Amino acid sequence: MLADGVLKTYLDNGLAVILKETHRAPVASFWVWYRVGSRNEQVGITGISHWVEHMMFRGTEQFPAGVADRLISRRGGDHNAMTYLDWTSYYETLPAEDIDLAMAVEADRMVNAIFLEEGAELERTVIISERQGSENYPAWLLHEELVSMAFKVHSYGHMTIGWQSDLDAMTRDDLERHYQEYYSPSNAVVVAVGDFNAEQVLRQIKSYFGNLPAGPPREAVRGLEPVQRGERRCVVEGPGETAYLTIGFHAPPALDEDFFPMAVIDTLLGGARSMSLFHDGEPSRSSRLYKALVDSGLASEASSYLLPTIDPYLFICSATLQDGQSLDDLEAALLAELDRLTREPVTPDELRKAVHQTRAQFTYSAESVTDQAFWLGFAEIVADLDWLNRFPDSLAAVTAEDVQRVAASYLDACKRTVARYVPTEDE
Repeated sequence: MLADGVLKTYLDNGLAVILKETHRAPVASFWVWYRVGSRNEQVGITGISHWVEHMMFRGTEQFPAGVADRLISRRGGDHNAMTYLDWTSYYETLPAEDIDLAMAVEADRMVNAIFLEEGAELERTVIISERQGSENYPAWLLHEELVSMAFKVHSYGHMTIGWQSDLDAMTRDDLERHYQEYYSPSNAVVVAVGDFNAEQVLRQIKSYFGNLPAGPPREAVRGLEPVQRGERRCVVEGPGETAYLTIGFHAPPALDEDFFPMAVIDTLLGGARSMSLFHDGEPSRSSRLYKALVDSGLASEASSYLLPTIDPYLFICSATLQDGQSLDDLEAALLAELDRLTREPVTPDELRKAVHQTRAQFTYSAESVTDQAFWLGFAEIVADLDWLNRFPDSLAAVTAEDVQRVAASYLDACKRTVARYVPTEDE
């Protein structure tokens, strides 16, 4: 038994199980997390983890396509799936008395998914359409270009959706091979939070998942990103009337001691964010970037972004140029705010406010059973449960000296990648 009434154990086949009882409402959320995402891909099969996620909804012999959806809906439940850098996850939130339905669905598709040629081709069309839809947004194109420039070696350098050329070329056999390699108990984490008896639910999980084969051994992700030794720049041109600026810096991973000072820097610059995929606040009007870029009239929007990850990812600052303003002036003003963090210690009041706001966003993002299950699984994948338990206290322990030190270390000019979107005449 861990802190806050959380039970964690492992089945004999390697499946990690995390359970938390909460009896405020007769609801339960059941998740299965797989340790596979775009981090586990290489050029040639980029986007394959997301594509396999789509294939999981094409059904099995026990639950043909659409059957599980209808069964969950009839019980008033909600379900979905997500793929990102470090993970793929599936969840069902439904009346607590029906949690066994979620177990049956997830245990079945962990080992019995059907990969038909016709289904793979239909999903290829859907995913390519999804990618092409994203390409209509200049900010998305700019982000993709920034990420691909910032990473020369690590697989974080491609988007989770994958490159178009890989989506065109991958085969049904590639998809099934990826599924067989990564979808198994020894590479998965089951999380359940809700109105149930933990020992009883553990017995149910053992009955559904305990006899599944552990799965094959998997190679560790290789490709340690070398230290960046100079500024990198790119310009993306395309239709539209609005220019955008994005600047990225290599950031510490979740388990690094510098992550929490960087999280406070994120709040100081862009405003507090929950770091959850289910909740995200609006950029704060009191944040430094908003005051320096938006209030001054240089930008119509300004934000910053930090994500907890297994390996070092990016801290990103973005701004949308106000009509009639200069990208050079916008960049100079943004960089001046970053430089100010390294030169001037943050005041006690501003630091206290940033820590309070970040902790409040974290608390707000962990209210429902679905939110709590998300955080337990997410933390287990990218860090560990102790990291999650320490989250509020780790934020509170950040000092002004920590902020200045981490800013000087990570927001250095030679470690940044600058990307600009310059609109051209519509074709």
